[in-house]
Amino acid sequence: MKLVELKVNEFCDVLSSDAPAPGGGSTAALEGAVGAALTAMVASLTLGKKKYAEYEDIAKETIQKANQIKIKFIDVLDRDTEAFNGVSAVFAMPKNTDDEKAARKEAMQKALKACTETPMEMMELCLESLKVTESILGKFNTSAASDLGVSALSIKAAVQGAWLNVLINLAGINDEEYVKEYKEKGQKILDQVLPLADKIYNEILSII
Repeated sequence: MKLVELKVNEFCDVLSSDAPAPGGGSTAALEGAVGAALTAMVASLTLGKKKYAEYEDIAKETIQKANQIKIKFIDVLDRDTEAFNGVSAVFAMPKNTDDEKAARKEAMQKALKACTETPMEMMELCLESLKVTESILGKFNTSAASDLGVSALSIKAAVQGAWLNVLINLAGINDEEYVKEYKEKGQKILDQVLPLADKIYNEILSII
């Protein structure tokens, strides 16, 4: 089942069920896609308007970049659930002998790393997306200011949600170097995204 092919109400129904996936990871990816889409929307509402003619080029560039990021978020949405399903599959592996237990343990470590990769990818996309959003501050149709603010908030929720998913998977990984690398990488992204999202939100507040 491709989550991205579901209707909104169908996705929400699956999300609210007792199925372990989709969950917070896929939801974070959806938040990111929505944020990028809103930035593209604001640029689209700027394009072709006589009042904002001087911003035509930045609007076109923003539409292209934001839509590319949106597509990447949509792609990782399904891959995140697939990664989690890999963890679930490990629980079904036999563990009657020492060899089976060792194989199961190794498989679980690989599966947890796969589950860490997708939310980290989301975090990277969040930073990329927010930079695109920031680039049109002061250069967009202010009638859509609230939409740009919601874009920043959506991306902020996405990066924090993705970070929680990174951390919960790292907690089960025994590879200390891997854990250290991903914690440092994630924190570095978080330290850039959160202030930037707040900056955009506060600037929007100042003009509406």
